Amino acid sequence: MPSRRQPDSYAAEASARVALRELAARSDRIARAHGLTAERYELLLLIKVADGGDATVGNLARRLHIGQSAATQLARRVEDAGLIERTVSPLDARVHPLRLTAEGERRLAATAEALAADGQALGRALRTLV
Repeated sequence: MPSRRQPDSYAAEASARVALRELAARSDRIARAHGLTAERYELLLLIKVADGGDATVGNLARRLHIGQSAATQLARRVEDAGLIERTVSPLDARVHPLRLTAEGERRLAATAEALAADGQALGRALRTLV
């Protein structure tokens, strides 16, 4: 059975997927230039935007689509690098939300700033799909 999609819808999807891959590759390069891996950059981003005490390893594992032990190891490496620190929840002493250190904030901001134009280009490509 032939597809009912219009040929230009395939072109829009192809453009969006290429833009997404290009952004991912550029993001990796820029993150490395600021001393981060792609995983560390994503972790810092998620901690930065987490509400209150929501930046727990378990929540971050779910958002990153990785296992709890992988998230724990990633957080430990980022903490050892001085980019995040563990805190104690005022509501439950067993919960240890993560927060960015000043150095983590600095590297995240520098990387995000360098990627701002790329994100806008990706947004334009994705809007063609809608």
